[in-house]
Amino acid sequence: MACKSFKLSLGLWYSSHTSKTLFTFATQIMKTRTLKKNKVNVVTLGCSKNVVDSEVLMSQLQGNQIDVVHESVNDDFNIVIVNTCGFIDKAKEESINTIIQYAEAKKNGAIDKLYVTGCLSQRYKDNLEEAIPEVDAYYGTRELPALLKTFKADYKHELVGERLLTTPQHYAYVKISEGCNRTCSFCAIPIMRGKHISKPTEELVKEVSNLAAKGVKEIMLIAQELTFYGLDIYKKRSLSTLLDTLCEIEGIEWIRLHYAYPAQFPMDVIETMARQDKICNYLDIPLQHAANKVLKSMRRNLTNQDTRNTIQEIRSILPDIAIRTTMLVGYPNETDADIAELQEFIEEMRFERLGIFTYSHEEGTHAYKLEDNIPEELKIERANQLMEVQQEISYQLNEEKVGKSFKVLFDKKEGDYFIGRTEYDSPDVDNEVLVDATQQYLSIGEFAEVKITDCSDFDLIGELVE
Repeated sequence: MACKSFKLSLGLWYSSHTSKTLFTFATQIMKTRTLKKNKVNVVTLGCSKNVVDSEVLMSQLQGNQIDVVHESVNDDFNIVIVNTCGFIDKAKEESINTIIQYAEAKKNGAIDKLYVTGCLSQRYKDNLEEAIPEVDAYYGTRELPALLKTFKADYKHELVGERLLTTPQHYAYVKISEGCNRTCSFCAIPIMRGKHISKPTEELVKEVSNLAAKGVKEIMLIAQELTFYGLDIYKKRSLSTLLDTLCEIEGIEWIRLHYAYPAQFPMDVIETMARQDKICNYLDIPLQHAANKVLKSMRRNLTNQDTRNTIQEIRSILPDIAIRTTMLVGYPNETDADIAELQEFIEEMRFERLGIFTYSHEEGTHAYKLEDNIPEELKIERANQLMEVQQEISYQLNEEKVGKSFKVLFDKKEGDYFIGRTEYDSPDVDNEVLVDATQQYLSIGEFAEVKITDCSDFDLIGELVE
């Protein structure tokens, strides 16, 4: 059960948005009711794991002959499913505001039905039902069959591994497991997603083979905790074996790893990366902090020195690796000395990619017992301080690439530039490579060799190698 503070916040968000702004939103998609066939619009909020969930849902709906679109900008749908995020305060607020928008649209006759699923619904179902009764039904993260029954649709097991991609057709996220067994004090994901459950390798092979047949060239393996893969069904960590198997699938050229826990990291994964050309020299390994006092309170099961040893060993096996990490600042009782220690750690480790989050006080977590005693302004100040350090590191590392050539996968064209990525960069969160579209032509979704001619803090400028 959520706390009273969440109920209050939910009520304030609701009252502040049932206004002229939302009436405008509703009237913008207003339409006359007809006897036309139902059409479902799926709206996805949150992380890449939610993206996969929405793609699976859409595939199941389509498999039941139900017309479905993703985040449609048209007004030709009459049913909305909002797939929510409930991870931190900002994500919760975005999810609630989105639900309220469509609730107002329903009240004004713009849509007929509204359903909510995902993490926020899993975590706060009772509160949401009370605060936003316009929603026809709320479903949790593992209630896809129940959601389908609402549409008089069956969960089709023959569609396991099938998805309607919402990403560009040349890359896709592949969720290899669900849930998490870790007990990090700040994290509410186990509350929303449950215990760790691995997908059998044969299911993943089928899914990736299907994606390759559709023209997908790059897959991003995602999970709450990648390195636990296989422990539950194979009784051993099996990520390396899975990687070897996926590398055999024709058509897949890049495989990228996201969200690995650093404590007791299995180095055979890095050895496999070094051996397999298809696996990008890229690892997303959230470290969260470097001050021992904070790491202990966070229940991260490692020390500053343990972390250093892990990073150094990874780089000794695979020197060409790009390590992406995230840090969490503003944790309860964090001091200026802790931030100084974290900054020193960042300066020494020189991570290729770094993101900074501010602490969100989440009910139900172990850290919720502590006082959220770092003011929001100070949290933001500390985050900006560390990002300034990383900005300089990123610029220096980018400067080292000038004059060198890289294999680049091009994702899109914006304005006068084709925009792509090297193997060291993941979509939406990392550096991009820009090529002048007024001077050279490229095909979206294809690889090209690019020579880097200039750089900025977080982008590279290049030209095609003829």
